[in-house]
Amino acid sequence: MFTRFKQAGLIVIGAVLGVLVSLNFSAVAQKDPGPLPVEDLRAFTEVFGRIKADYVEPVEDKKLISEAINGMLSGLDPHSAYLDVDAFKDLQTSTQGEFGGLGIEVGMEDGFVKVVSPIEDTPAFRAGIKAGDLIIKLDDLNVKGMTLNDAVKKMRGKPNTPITLTIVRKGDTKPRIITLTRAVIQIQSVKAKLLEPGFGYFRVTQFQEHTGELLAKQIDAVFKQSNVPMKGVVLDLRNDPGGLLNAAVAVSAAFLQPNALVVYTEGRTDDAKMRLMAMPEHYLRGAKDDYLRKLPADVKKVPMVVLVNGGSASASEIVAGALQDHKRAVVMGTQSFGKGSVQTILPLGNGTAIKLTTARYFTPAGRSIQGKGITPDILVEEATIKESEEQGLRMREADLGRRLSNPQDKDKPETKDTPKEDPKAAPKPDDAKAGEAADIVSKSDYQLNEAVNLLKALSILGKR
Repeated sequence: MFTRFKQAGLIVIGAVLGVLVSLNFSAVAQKDPGPLPVEDLRAFTEVFGRIKADYVEPVEDKKLISEAINGMLSGLDPHSAYLDVDAFKDLQTSTQGEFGGLGIEVGMEDGFVKVVSPIEDTPAFRAGIKAGDLIIKLDDLNVKGMTLNDAVKKMRGKPNTPITLTIVRKGDTKPRIITLTRAVIQIQSVKAKLLEPGFGYFRVTQFQEHTGELLAKQIDAVFKQSNVPMKGVVLDLRNDPGGLLNAAVAVSAAFLQPNALVVYTEGRTDDAKMRLMAMPEHYLRGAKDDYLRKLPADVKKVPMVVLVNGGSASASEIVAGALQDHKRAVVMGTQSFGKGSVQTILPLGNGTAIKLTTARYFTPAGRSIQGKGITPDILVEEATIKESEEQGLRMREADLGRRLSNPQDKDKPETKDTPKEDPKAAPKPDDAKAGEAADIVSKSDYQLNEAVNLLKALSILGKR
């Protein structure tokens, strides 16, 4: 038995050292990570040996090492994770705007899968799945005990194949059973419309590789479509779960003056300390023409409202925070999600990768929104009583276990003023069905209507 443990220990130590070498972190290259914790590694190898020798079924070394890495990362915070070959490919595909599955941004909480936000125009969105829903079963498999990667793998699959989700929604007396049909998820990351002459609407559903370029084209088209000078624009970031950092910088730069600070990050390594500005080298990838260069000049000065809610996370909050701090826009809606951390994808040498939280980001005025979110300048609740209740039940970053702390909690409370509550924002009846998306805007969208009313009032005041 001792011989088998010893052999297993040598195998594991070699494997662990191989993993440490293959990570090739910039941090390791820049500073000494310190000696390896020999005693802890010895305990690790003993557990490894016990599993190999005594577990009820044989287990492959590869699986044990993979699960150990996954546990090491998932124990840090809700957003760090190990990406196996399939998960890494899926991530690369999703940032380019097309992948197969249900269309749900999810996280893990107490061993269950929680919906952060359904993605518009997807099977999940059309089925009425809501942010904050708790998924407890996938087909006949209990989610409890699954890793997030395993749950995502189960939800993804070949298009036109069914999957049944058992969902617990706060306030319901019994679980909901919803059968969805998987589809190729093609996300239209930017939608736009001329609401009426002089007032434009731009919706960003997710920050992807080409979001900045698509937004520039939509801005140009909407401004040309209006037969009167533009009087106001609405940027809708509600239920936008985030995405690529450079895309957030591009969207911000479309409305800010050149070289304005968009966001800065603070981390332990030099690579994690960045100041990202509204300049081409900070939002363009590769050698490309600056797609923001030919935007209409008025887009940087026309009155503007940004809509956010509890489903607005990460990159959405970067944009809203930047426009708010520069006093470029009025932020309206409800408190955002509060994800103020940066994840870096670090590929490994075997086709896998790790998604590691490497920094916290701060708005231009130095605010960390980690666990807090963006506080709107004007608080406008959802349109209906039902939606208002669901807004209050949304899962936010602050509700997640092992979440990253907000460094400013140690110093002083947030100094952002309490939002002004719209006295007209009492719940109103709404006949729209959950998940309905016949048009990119709805006449019954109370928050959007209030945003347009504000822009019209600002236009009148501007004339005076």
